Amino acid sequence: MKKLSITLSGHRTSLTLENEFIDGLKKIAAAQKKSVAELVGEIDSARDNKTNLSSAIRVFVLINYAAAGPTI
Repeated sequence: MKKLSITLSGHRTSLTLENEFIDGLKKIAAAQKKSVAELVGEIDSARDNKTNLSSAIRVFVLINYAAAGPTI
């Protein structure tokens, strides 16, 4: 588990995610030519407020990797 500190909507926040999800998030952000904070802001805006942000990020990363097809 790793902490990711970002500024989101003008507020500093920390997220705790598994290393693999943080790495995946960084790779997706780079591929989209966005900062991690910008991408997390988009995920935050799109999520249902009942969903925890860390969970929304995990689902986002999984969906993006699943769309790329199996790698095993």
